Amino acid sequence: MYMGTIITVKAYGKNADKAADKVFKRISELEEILTVNDTGSEIDDLNDMAGIVEVKLSSDSLYVLNKAKEYAELSEGAFDVTIGPLVKAWNIGTDNPRVPLKDEIDELLKLVDFRDLKIDNANHTAYLARRGQMVDLGGIAKGYAGDEAIKVLKENGIESALVNLGGNVVVLGSKPDGNLWTVGIQNPREAAGKYLGTISVRDKAVVSSGDYERYFMKDGVRYHHILDPRTGYPADSGLISTTIIADSAIDADALSTSVFVLGLENGMKLVESLDGVEAVFVTEDKKVYVTEGLKDIFIFYQEDSKDFTYVEER
Repeated sequence: MYMGTIITVKAYGKNADKAADKVFKRISELEEILTVNDTGSEIDDLNDMAGIVEVKLSSDSLYVLNKAKEYAELSEGAFDVTIGPLVKAWNIGTDNPRVPLKDEIDELLKLVDFRDLKIDNANHTAYLARRGQMVDLGGIAKGYAGDEAIKVLKENGIESALVNLGGNVVVLGSKPDGNLWTVGIQNPREAAGKYLGTISVRDKAVVSSGDYERYFMKDGVRYHHILDPRTGYPADSGLISTTIIADSAIDADALSTSVFVLGLENGMKLVESLDGVEAVFVTEDKKVYVTEGLKDIFIFYQEDSKDFTYVEER
């Protein structure tokens, strides 16, 4: 297990086993650099030195942080990696999740502002402007790991592979028989492995975000892990699942979180403004929408998804 999830690599061709081993080694390296859960990681150092001094970072950390700022701007703050203090307060996905008091959330919200993350690419440093600020890369790090996995596979002569990082799927080329890879879209109200439908792709990343991934129930309310940086609470956008299909997994990862927070209309607008990006949206009233480019390749499982309606025309 790496990055808090189970990772599988299916690689085909000569040197496939060796290439897969190198993928796991690379992902392990990235986890040591990017995690906020272990002391001594680069991101942990950045958080510890918030409001004090800039921190020297590797090209990996700088790339991910630059991408994070790019998507913070694109989403107008719906995606914000300085959400760390709120993530820590809610503690969702651990053995001790909690609902923070409103006063606590209001105080922590003052620390959330991606503009306070200062990056000096020339000197390989970054700096958080105020004490108590924290970066959390949970919405983007797995995407970068997926892209790096594909890079390692290519460098080792692999032309056909599938990497699954806990639901973040990245495919290289086509299947060994030449057919496209078929990737399932999780039914957000069924057990893992039950699908709303499938898409067929080659050389793509398929990344989903949803309220079903990590959550806890309290007083009949579902509190999920995708926090809205603008409110401090789990995003209440009318969506229960989003899936992004893009050339790059880091882009798909950041976008799946961004559009989940933005909601159907604003999320659809953002996706449609970007070249080479498609999306599947599932709303809390159990309607399924897809962007124009998926109309011919998304197959809706009507029999298995009787509670859901596929809306072909918006």
